Amino acid sequence: MGKLGDMANKAKEMAKAHPDQADKGVDSVERMVDERTGDKYDAQTDKAADAVHRSYGGGE
Repeated sequence: MGKLGDMANKAKEMAKAHPDQADKGVDSVERMVDERTGDKYDAQTDKAADAVHRSYGGGE
């Protein structure tokens, strides 16, 4: 696997080990995008954040 894939796997492992911290990061990025776009893409950012949360078992 390439370097990018290795980095993605490492990030996912870290998120699984520390889901509370990962949740805070995902939620923070979602809020930042919503603020900068004036909530224009709110539905899309919600969907993306949910997918990221599911990928490591977080968001509960």
